[in-house]
Amino acid sequence: MNAMLQRNPLYSLCAISFVLFFCVDQCAGQASVAKAKPGTSLDILSEPFAYPDGRPSARYRLAAKDHGIVFEHGSGPGGCDSLGARDIWVWQHKGTYYMHYDGAGARGWLACLATSSNATSWEARGPALNLGAAGRNDAASASYGVTFFNGRIWHMFYLGTPNTSPPPDLVPAFPYLTMKAEGANPYGPWKKRYDITPFSPRPGTYYSATASPGHVIPGRKEFLMFFSASTDSPILRTLGIARTTDLDKRWTIDPRPIVPPAEQVENTSLYYQEQTRTWFLFTNHVGLKNGLEYTDAIWVYWTEDLEKWNPDHKALVLDGSNCTWSKEIIGLPSVVRVGDRLALFYDGYRGKGIPEGAASHMRRDIGLAWIDLPLITDGK
Repeated sequence: MNAMLQRNPLYSLCAISFVLFFCVDQCAGQASVAKAKPGTSLDILSEPFAYPDGRPSARYRLAAKDHGIVFEHGSGPGGCDSLGARDIWVWQHKGTYYMHYDGAGARGWLACLATSSNATSWEARGPALNLGAAGRNDAASASYGVTFFNGRIWHMFYLGTPNTSPPPDLVPAFPYLTMKAEGANPYGPWKKRYDITPFSPRPGTYYSATASPGHVIPGRKEFLMFFSASTDSPILRTLGIARTTDLDKRWTIDPRPIVPPAEQVENTSLYYQEQTRTWFLFTNHVGLKNGLEYTDAIWVYWTEDLEKWNPDHKALVLDGSNCTWSKEIIGLPSVVRVGDRLALFYDGYRGKGIPEGAASHMRRDIGLAWIDLPLITDGK
C-alpha cells in the first residue's frame, strides 16, 4: 500500500505542497521573530552631513523617537525661567524623577529644580542655587547642577562664572569653572562649599576656557568625572576625565581629552548596558551653518573601556530630522532608564532659524525622546 501511495501523482503533489507550506511558514515565523527583536540598532548614514569647515560628522544613526516638549520655559516660580529653560540634568531617586535645569531669568542663569512621578509631567520648584556674592566665582551664574549621591549626602557639582553677556540675556561667559555644593536630600537646601574648587580652567591646555561639570562615575579606586572642556580663540570643544579619591578634595585632570577637540562636542550623560558591558556617552554636538555655531544634534559614543574612546565609534541620535518641534537647535542631553527604554532629555528652540549672538541661547524649552533598549552596535 505504501508503494502504491508513493507512485500516486496526487499523493506526491500533496506531499510537496505540505513541505513547501511548512518551510514557508517556518521561514515567515523566523522572519517575524527577527523583525520583532527588541532594541535600537545602528543605521549607516548614506550621506553623512558635511560641515563647511570640515569638522567631523557621524557615520551612523542610533535613532531616538521624539516625544515632544515636556517642560516649557516661563513656568517656574518667581519668573526664574522666564527667558528660557535648558541644560538639563535628570536623575531618579526613590520613585521620583528630579531635573536640574538652567533657568534664565531677570537675575541671570541659575540651576532650578523640577520634579516628576513619570518623567513626562513636570512641576517647577524654583531655583536650587542662588548667585554668589560679588567677587565670588559664581557671582554671575550658578547653573547646570550635576548630582551624585554617595549613600550619605548629595553632592552637586555646578558651573560657576563671574562673567556674562550684557542684559537682558546674561548668558554665562568664559571662564567656566566647576564648583561644589552639598545637600541632605535632592530637594536641598544646597550649601555651597567655597572652600573646595574641584577644578578650573588652566592656560595652555585643552580646558583653558571651559572646565565645567559632567557625569560622575564611581570606579574601584577613584571617582571619574567626564567634564566639558574648551579653548578660546579658536573655540575647540571636547570632553575630558577628572579624577579624585575624595569628593571633598581637588580633582586631577587627565592631560589629554577622550576625543579630539575637532569633534566639537560638550556635556556628558552616560549609560552602562550590563548585558553588553558597554558604556554609552551622550553629548551635544556644536555645528556650523551660515557662519553661526550652534548646538545642532545629540551624539552618542560607545566603548567597553571608560579609559579608551574611539572617535569613530559615534552615532547621531537626535537632530532636526527626527525632532518634532525644534528643527535647528538641539541642546544638552541627559539620559535615565525608564523600564525597557532610555529617556533622553534635551533642550530646543521652537522659533524659526538660528538666532544670532546671545539670543541663540535663549527661550528654549525641554523635550523628551525615547530610545528602545538594548542599544545594539553589532561590534562597530
